[in-house]
Amino acid sequence: MATHDDRSGASGGYSGSGSYPTGGAHHFDDGTRSFGRDAYSDAHGNPRGNPHGNAYDDPYDTARDKDTRGFDTTGYTPVVDDADPEPTHYDDEDERTPFGWSGSADLGLFVLRLALGGAFVVHGLQKVFGLLGGPGIDGFERYLQAAGFREARILAWVTGVTELAGGGLLVLGLFTPLAAAGVLGVMANVIALKFRGGFFAPNGVELEVAYAAMAFGLLFAGPGRVALDRGRGWFRHPLTAGFLCLLLAAGATTATLYVFR
Repeated sequence: MATHDDRSGASGGYSGSGSYPTGGAHHFDDGTRSFGRDAYSDAHGNPRGNPHGNAYDDPYDTARDKDTRGFDTTGYTPVVDDADPEPTHYDDEDERTPFGWSGSADLGLFVLRLALGGAFVVHGLQKVFGLLGGPGIDGFERYLQAAGFREARILAWVTGVTELAGGGLLVLGLFTPLAAAGVLGVMANVIALKFRGGFFAPNGVELEVAYAAMAFGLLFAGPGRVALDRGRGWFRHPLTAGFLCLLLAAGATTATLYVFR
């Protein structure tokens, strides 16, 4: 019976009696743990590659883990923060320097202002005070009446003062867009009166077109650094001020031609 029981217990592996009850069970369990857990996964559930147990797997797994430790297995890809990009050689080219004396643009604008402003100062002196061989207010009034204008005396004063004041302001570089608009408006009226005589002098509008073009250029280019306007909003490339003053000149020209004539 003992022999039969011992064989039954050894063959089944489930009985607690016999020659192999405890050791056999432990041997079977150790083998199961070695094969089931150690061969395919470690204590943390990570896969292993060798079915021969811990004694053989540890060096292999250590080397394998060392080789694969640098790989990202989290599924997260870091995003590079480019809020502050590294400087490049283009950054040096984008640095702007303050406006300084250029010796070209500022000098050219200064000469342009002197030429145009000086010419209109002379015209204003001729019309208002009769200087330098000018007709004076009375003579200019008679000219406007002959051209078909009403309220000729008022227009004579307005035109003479505009030329004198506009020319002086251009020479000084003070309120340059407004002064250039005044000169441009006067020249637009003269061109409208004389364009039937052709383009070339002495009967054409050649000189008046040249004056108007100079005034238009100063209207949008600004006075340059050699001016009393230096530092004001319309000092350099006064697009907004130039456009507003251009509208003012156009309105004054239209009113003169269609209201007083």
